[in-house]
Amino acid sequence: MSLIDVVRRHAIDVRPLRHAAYRRLFVGNVFSFLGYQLTAVAVPVEMYLITKSSLWVGLLGFAGLFPLIGFSLWGGAMADAMDRRRVLMASSSVAWASTAALCAQALLGVGSRWLLLVIVAVQSGAFAVSSATRSAVVSRLVPEEEIASASTLNYTASTLGAILGPLAAGVVLAGGDERGIALAYGLDAAMFTVAMWAVFRLPEMRPLVEVGTSRWRDLVDGLAYLRTTPIVLLTFVIDIAAMVLALPRALFPEVAEERFGGQAAVGWLFSAIAIGSLVAGVASGWVGRVRRQGIAIVVAVAIWGLSVAAAGLAPWLWLAVLLLAVGGAADMISAVYRQTVLLTYAPDEMRGRLQGAFIAVVAGGPRLGDLRVGATAVVTGATVSWVGGGIAAALVAVLLGVAYPALLRYTPTKSAG
Repeated sequence: MSLIDVVRRHAIDVRPLRHAAYRRLFVGNVFSFLGYQLTAVAVPVEMYLITKSSLWVGLLGFAGLFPLIGFSLWGGAMADAMDRRRVLMASSSVAWASTAALCAQALLGVGSRWLLLVIVAVQSGAFAVSSATRSAVVSRLVPEEEIASASTLNYTASTLGAILGPLAAGVVLAGGDERGIALAYGLDAAMFTVAMWAVFRLPEMRPLVEVGTSRWRDLVDGLAYLRTTPIVLLTFVIDIAAMVLALPRALFPEVAEERFGGQAAVGWLFSAIAIGSLVAGVASGWVGRVRRQGIAIVVAVAIWGLSVAAAGLAPWLWLAVLLLAVGGAADMISAVYRQTVLLTYAPDEMRGRLQGAFIAVVAGGPRLGDLRVGATAVVTGATVSWVGGGIAAALVAVLLGVAYPALLRYTPTKSAG
């Protein structure tokens, strides 16, 4: 086999980029993810500078949790009942306004922990609706056989932003003052305009089948459908365990300051997981050829937990970054298979609602994780909170696989839609 054949077999599949609408959305996503990560680092750093408490940093996740869950489920129902382009435009506009509010309060030097919590809650609600809709849009822009590849491209784009964004934030925030924090928010707002342009250029995406007029009834139907698909439900459960137990990001500002010499290191800690995800995404040509996707999910989550636990014991920044990157690679593989299971199994008229549930899990789990790790650190210290959570996540993944062998036996089936 020639080198070219090896590259084609294992490199990331870029076929979905042949479709103009998806290509524009992909470019917009790259800018959006990059800008969002600047804010994702700046907010906890600002909170830590105001309060000097990892518990308050963890409360940022809690503040965003309920809007995230409620609006992701409601937004998914809206995406099934309305033109998905219009839903995406409206929610993206609210997200942009909340970022502008963060920038304004930093420029004015308000320094209010409560105002930060409120703005984060609004931003989380807008993020929930736009994310659920953005994911549901993919299945209308590319053919079904390219959905796994499109999902991988999306995750790779998000991880690229999650690498460059925190690293840029580390530079912008190195001074530890409001001007750097305001600049991070301002850059996010500027880059998000590219994503808004991409959404504006999308075609209309009205429902393929007629739905009812009650979004509450739609939501109930979506959750009822989820109960009939135990494999999908199990992928949600295993991801919640992975994020709630093992994600240590609420500790990054504290650990950067106390173990690694200051907030300049925080960018590396926030970007480390994404570095591993990006490497895994670039070398993901094999992903579509794996049939035992249930086993792949369990193994990937176990590797994620153990890698995170080892990173919590690392005495050097480079080693912590390396181990978190290994965990990030495993998490990316798990995420791609979980998303692929959902997009290929569910019919189109259910994809918005199920994507809403997916976003509630994927984005809600980390916010619960922020609260868990921050609160535990108050009692046990940062190291025990970090390491213990990683070990627990790995154990839960293995136990779920043992308790529900149907998950281990799962292989892809033809979409119901």
